[in-house]
Amino acid sequence: MRPHTLTIPKPLIPVAGKPIVQHLAESLIKSCSETPDEIAYIIGNFGSEAECKLLDISEKLGTQGKIYYQKEALGTAHAILCAADSLKGPVIVAFADTLFKAGFKIDHNKDSIIWVQKVENPSEFGVVTTGENNDITGFVEKPKNFVSDLAIIGIYYFRDGEYLKNELQYLIDENVIKSGEYQLTDALKNMLNKGTGFYAEYVDEWLDCGNKDATVHTNQRVLEMLKNENLVSSSAQIKNSVIKEPCFIGDHVQINDSVIGPHVSIGKNTHIENSIITNSIIQENSHILDANLDNSMIGNFVDFRGKLYELSIGDYTTMC
Repeated sequence: MRPHTLTIPKPLIPVAGKPIVQHLAESLIKSCSETPDEIAYIIGNFGSEAECKLLDISEKLGTQGKIYYQKEALGTAHAILCAADSLKGPVIVAFADTLFKAGFKIDHNKDSIIWVQKVENPSEFGVVTTGENNDITGFVEKPKNFVSDLAIIGIYYFRDGEYLKNELQYLIDENVIKSGEYQLTDALKNMLNKGTGFYAEYVDEWLDCGNKDATVHTNQRVLEMLKNENLVSSSAQIKNSVIKEPCFIGDHVQINDSVIGPHVSIGKNTHIENSIITNSIIQENSHILDANLDNSMIGNFVDFRGKLYELSIGDYTTMC
């Protein structure tokens, strides 16, 4: 995702007008029977501005936000354990760079639920094996030989957060480590061996945000999901231009003599003139002139003039 992640953490990169992590949190809250008490963010050294944005997302969603720090990259199990104080009662764990389309509701009677999707290349993922009733019978990390095509998408439900915390702490105490990292999968295997009931549930679509092309595609898919909503700000000024929906157009955007869309997201205070832009993300406070862009990502405070067809440039860049 560089150069974009040089100035902003990946989960805060906007897709269809909102940070990736906000879309994720909104989807997960919809799956719950009630609004969660808290959203705990486990981060590195993101800086105070990013932390404020994360806490603001929680406030918008009507819940409390809390920041925890993983000071060393010691694996997924170690990261989750950094939020030990929040591992109480029912808990959802979600990796913050993945989005999904689904209409599920969490069954709180189950010990644990892991969301999966069938993939064509299971050797690149952690996968689960299942029984007749979608009960999970095993976990395999990046299998060299085919055992299952049900990839774990990075969203988990645990009915008992304290139990999860204890299993994660066991890995640390017993130094159960692989390639220098404590892995969540090892804790899941231990819990399964102790009789914990794990169940696989499916998502309709799994949307990755791991690189520029994947993120632009995710922007396209999210815009399609939201196409029945009003995505154009009332404060946007659009003159002598065509907007091909679905597009997100933020506050105080100015568009003159241009054709925009479909599948374009434009952040607030951006100015676009004499341009044709399709299937792209343009962030805030940028100025685009005489451009022909497709499958592109433009950062914040960018000044771009030219006819390039595909582009990925980060914040505070000038290209004339």
